[in-house]
Amino acid sequence: MGHIRLGAAGSPGTVLSVGLSACSPGSGTSSKSVSPQSGATPRPKYPAGLPTGGPPGHSKGGSAGGLPPGARVANLPIAKTIATSDTSSSVVIDGSGPAITCGKTPVITYRDVLYDTPTSGGKPVPLRLDLQVPKGARKKPLVVFITGGGFVLAQKSANLKQRTYVTEQGYVVASIDYRTASNGATYKDAISDVKSAIRYLRAYSDQYGIDPSKVAVWGQSAGGYLAAMTGVTNALEQFEGDGNLGQSSVVQAVVDEFGPSDLSKVASDYDQATQKAKYLPGNSLAQFVFGAGTKLSIQDDPTAAAAASPLTYVSSSNPPFVLLHGSSDALLSPSQTLILHDALRAKAAESTRYVVEGANHGELPFLGGDTTLLKQWSSQQVMGVIVRFLQKHLG
Repeated sequence: MGHIRLGAAGSPGTVLSVGLSACSPGSGTSSKSVSPQSGATPRPKYPAGLPTGGPPGHSKGGSAGGLPPGARVANLPIAKTIATSDTSSSVVIDGSGPAITCGKTPVITYRDVLYDTPTSGGKPVPLRLDLQVPKGARKKPLVVFITGGGFVLAQKSANLKQRTYVTEQGYVVASIDYRTASNGATYKDAISDVKSAIRYLRAYSDQYGIDPSKVAVWGQSAGGYLAAMTGVTNALEQFEGDGNLGQSSVVQAVVDEFGPSDLSKVASDYDQATQKAKYLPGNSLAQFVFGAGTKLSIQDDPTAAAAASPLTYVSSSNPPFVLLHGSSDALLSPSQTLILHDALRAKAAESTRYVVEGANHGELPFLGGDTTLLKQWSSQQVMGVIVRFLQKHLG
């Protein structure tokens, strides 16, 4: 395995590693690679009104799902009861079978590539991405991965095994930082960050071996929301921002795993106590929509909540969608992806929805329950759905 130093690819001096990749840090033969000019992205500080106590059942001494110790997921409690949502227009799978494995394909890894430095709260916010490129001469489709974090965190290091697996199927996969409520940012800022990253990667497509005509976004939870918003706002000027102008931010496909679509109803499937807790005034979701320091609940301003929801922008020109949700999701109502699926189909846009029977909100150990079910999201069955969708629409 060798190390190569690049000259001018938008991030001068970036170090990359070449070798077989593992599905998790600290195993396999891939080595760490960093951008010596920038260093690692610092963890955000939490603004007032965003509690930092761990969620129920989560030890403050460890991390969960890529979150740092003490971080709270979305300021959202775990539901005690979950209503059964309609699956008549969806495909029901169980996420069983063997888990994904990696390490069969040589992968080039770029870490901490600075793609933009926007401003929030009067302060610059350096935004970086990690890039995995399967070795080979031909240009490959690009998949931009958007991590979750409850609109409070956006750690690009998350979900390494799933990202590596998709990379080894023949895709360049970029995992990105974006601004959150912790930066004093709103949903408009985060969407513009995703679009800025897409433009950056198109601008340097030759250096990174990307086919710029084939781009998908893929996100989980808050990242699923941002993936959906990126897709339904293709070419809408108000969401473009001003980062890396000169390239298109239009995407050709969207993968949305358990993301919200109607922000005023994110807890509609849950018991009354959970709904009340999730709609508290000034929580992280409200701040992400209305701005830092708000005293409003997400349900207090239906017009603003609608403007922040993917449903508002659905049209027949939207790119193809695949949506996935666990039937036992205790953090975000399973009907959220159903609402978006129905809206897309009503406009004659292409959409397929999968319900993973018994699955919770991703592979988050603090959710409790049957630990064997935590592996559903990284099963070959579920990841195969995503890969086949990408193959169909990107090649």
